[in-house]
Amino acid sequence: MKAYAVIPARLASTRLPKKALLKDTGKFLVQHVYEQALLAEKIQKVIIATDADEIVSAVKSFDGEVQLTSIDHQSGTDRIAEVAGREQADIFVNVQGDEPEISPQAIDQVVSLLLENPNIEVATLAYPISPEKALDPNLVKVVTDSKNAALYFSRSPIPFIRDIAEKSISPYLGHIGIYAYRKSFLNVYNSLEPSFLEKLEKLEQLRVLENGYKIIVGKTSDNTRGIDTEEDYQKFVERFNKKCPT
Repeated sequence: MKAYAVIPARLASTRLPKKALLKDTGKFLVQHVYEQALLAEKIQKVIIATDADEIVSAVKSFDGEVQLTSIDHQSGTDRIAEVAGREQADIFVNVQGDEPEISPQAIDQVVSLLLENPNIEVATLAYPISPEKALDPNLVKVVTDSKNAALYFSRSPIPFIRDIAEKSISPYLGHIGIYAYRKSFLNVYNSLEPSFLEKLEKLEQLRVLENGYKIIVGKTSDNTRGIDTEEDYQKFVERFNKKCPT
């Protein structure tokens, strides 16, 4: 099976405008993501999908592959579905455009999850977190069944621990926003209306569950998070400069 990574990159990010084009490291933020995705062994092609000519020009400047997509998409998955309609691959991995430290192994892991579970349409990852971190509404939590299929995603701490005696354990899993989709499912997803719970939680993966499809969740120790604020970005720049001093 052929697997492609697609990196959705919008220009109009709310909390950090034009973050895809930040370049304090000497490379565009989206370029860091692109180069990490190229290191994944199970990926045959990496494509940046954007709605902005400015990002197209930036990607071409470092010889990356880029496609201009509709400005009307409401989510990264919708943008990936457009790209999938033009490409001949079986699996498409949604790699967030603001995760410059995404692990190539994480990308390979979500591809492997679909290869190992032929009846599942979507795969994603999660990692153990503390009860304190579970309180953060910006960190999405997930609970799974006994076969690692997602039961629910929430910004609230789930599951709720009722008994005090059980509060010494931490059953919480933080969701990592990477997904692998079968091409056939992207065609279906594109036709689904935003769902009730999706709109309440502002979590597009709930559209999948609410329509009766399964998401397989792989457990990992990787816990990279996206760049949402100027502070996040400057911390990344510091880490990068320590690893790659000029």
